[in-house]
Amino acid sequence: MWTQKQIIIPQKERGMHLITELIESQLPELLEYKIGLLNLFIQHTSASITINENADPTVRGDFENYLNEIIPEDTPYFIHTYEGPDDMPAHIKSSILGSSLSIPITNGVMNLGTWQGVYLFEHRNNASPRKIIATISGQV
Repeated sequence: MWTQKQIIIPQKERGMHLITELIESQLPELLEYKIGLLNLFIQHTSASITINENADPTVRGDFENYLNEIIPEDTPYFIHTYEGPDDMPAHIKSSILGSSLSIPITNGVMNLGTWQGVYLFEHRNNASPRKIIATISGQV
């Protein structure tokens, strides 16, 4: 069986935001699947989704600080700055972290590890709400 729907993530400030519960709350269909795969695809080029540690919130700040260190704003050789100094850095960060995830489904839940969570990583200073396409396939 296949299911597909769009999930709207409300506007977030720049940084790493745990969205596991929001994804689960928007996908009650997960409960129908005994075994399957959930694909999450973010429809933006200046934000990304990733799986990472969900227990210690300092991980989020460290992630943001590290990315800002290796991909700084106001880099003089960036030409693509139409939407501000965070424009090109946001695109690079999005490509590095990625735009899609595949998560196994087991007995109606995302089969994440003990300390894993799904994150929206917002790379823009002034972002809009983000759209994620969730596609579920599997056995009900």
